[in-house]
Amino acid sequence: MIRGGLARVAPLLHRPRYEVLPAAGTEDVVAEWVPTELTVTVTASPAKGLDPTLDLTERLTARGYRVVPHLSARLVRDDAHLADIVARMTACGVDDVFVPAGDADPPAGRFDSALSLLDRLAEMGRPFARVGITGYPESHPRIGDDITIQAMWDKRHHASYLVSNLCFDPATLRKWIARVRARGVAMPMFIGIAGPVDRARLLRMAAKAGAAESARFLAGHTDWLLRLGTPSGYDPARLLERTGATLADPASAVEGLHVFTFNQVRQTEEWRRALLDRLAAGRPRPARTP
Repeated sequence: MIRGGLARVAPLLHRPRYEVLPAAGTEDVVAEWVPTELTVTVTASPAKGLDPTLDLTERLTARGYRVVPHLSARLVRDDAHLADIVARMTACGVDDVFVPAGDADPPAGRFDSALSLLDRLAEMGRPFARVGITGYPESHPRIGDDITIQAMWDKRHHASYLVSNLCFDPATLRKWIARVRARGVAMPMFIGIAGPVDRARLLRMAAKAGAAESARFLAGHTDWLLRLGTPSGYDPARLLERTGATLADPASAVEGLHVFTFNQVRQTEEWRRALLDRLAAGRPRPARTP
């Protein structure tokens, strides 16, 4: 019988969400490697605006994928722009969106926070059946922890689920989940993890201006970046092993995994399939001690 944290999270590995960046070749690599039963989320960046996100969303939905575009509030110019976004997304069948504040500074228009955009979507009749918002297990680079958890509370009436940003420390992730639940935020969670990543490629991506919220996060985690590729470096399987009991606990209300692929889609999907095969064979890799 399979034991351990990995065995407990095996169901979550069957249907993770894969986050990708709207770049040249993204559509093709997703179509080649990602099964259509998996959800794909598409980021947005201040450097490129929302159009690449919307364009890729339309193309992937046409290929049969369930796609969740990131509608960064600070990239939306005005009510007319938002109405156009809603019309495009609903026309291609999108019923689930992720609404972060985004990094555009200054904002493109009057929406300076996720809450302001969520309020406007509510006034428009809530055109999307599901709406996700961001949570920060590790400190946001510009916002205090108490404020980020208060923001989750403020947005709870608009949001269907919460997506945690990257976290590489199992103890931090476990404590954050408990703290969010203790605060009374009861919406389901998707737990954000990095897939198996190549350090050199990740560094190049993080260096690009406005690559994504995930790239911004990496800028504050140089120690982790330096450990990539070493025997004691980051391994998503070890993170899942050490948090498995918490993620599988019904009180945590974890709906799924949100995997930051950094566009290393093939490597991520090969890792997932290999891990599922190992679990099915009853051979989970033991976690190393911290």
